Formats: sequence, C-alpha cells, structure tokens
Amino acid sequence: MSAPADPKPLWWPGVTLEGMNARSERTLVSHLGIRITELGPDFLRGTMPVDERSVQPMRILHGGASVVLAETLASVAANCTIDPARHAVVGQEINANHVRAAREGSVVEGTTRPLHLGARSQVWSIDIVNAAGQLICVSRITLAVIDRPAR
Repeated sequence: MSAPADPKPLWWPGVTLEGMNARSERTLVSHLGIRITELGPDFLRGTMPVDERSVQPMRILHGGASVVLAETLASVAANCTIDPARHAVVGQEINANHVRAAREGSVVEGTTRPLHLGARSQVWSIDIVNAAGQLICVSRITLAVIDRPAR
C-alpha cells in the first residue's frame, strides 16, 4: 500500500502574518488592537486586548468585541485560502455563544479552523480563550466566495 498523497496546502502561496496584519491597518481590526499571531497548517490565531476599546460598562469583554475578533480571524483566514486576483470571501452569517467573562486588563486569544471550504461558500469555527486556556466564546461563521469584479 502506498502512502497517501500530501494534502493540498490550506493557504494560498505567499501568505504571511506580516501581510495579514498590514491589510488590517487603519480599520476596526487595528482600532481594537487585534493582531494575527500564528499561521498553522490548518488554523489561524490572533489576540485582542480586553481594554477600554472592547469592554462593556461592567468592565468585562463586550460580546460584540468577541464577535469582531471571531469574524476577523475567520475572514482573514478564508481570504488567504483563495486566489486573491479572482475571488474574495465575505461574511454572510455569524453566531456566537459567550460562555465566560474576560476581565479588563487581560488578553483573549482566538483560533479559527475551516469546517467547509467550497467553491462558493466556506464555514469556519472560532474558539476564543483566556490566558488560562478557558473558553470565553465559541463562534461559527458562514462566508460567501465571490468573484472579484474585472478591473
């Protein structure tokens, strides 16, 4: 029996952490302090500080900020799996379950992995944890793969 062929790489050639972070400058992503920190063989990871930009009045992480982190990670990752000259990937639906509070002054870390990579849609899961590795939020997003308009 022969060894199985190497699976197709997940990421489009030339994808880098530096490039991902540079594309987010001067956006909501940079405003919230979100940074892409690790590009693995089948995942993308990033962090967000829990500070005055991302807390609600009780000084805990705002659920909407968790959703921004989740959608950012999955959208960035999804756009790094396609030919950027021909396609783009945009969000269609996202859900999130907030299971634990994160206090102001901490940092949360999100990891996204693909569940489905189709020709016209993608589905990604996102887990957000605190520094102790405890689950803060679990999310899932559906994205549409669209054609880029001719220039």
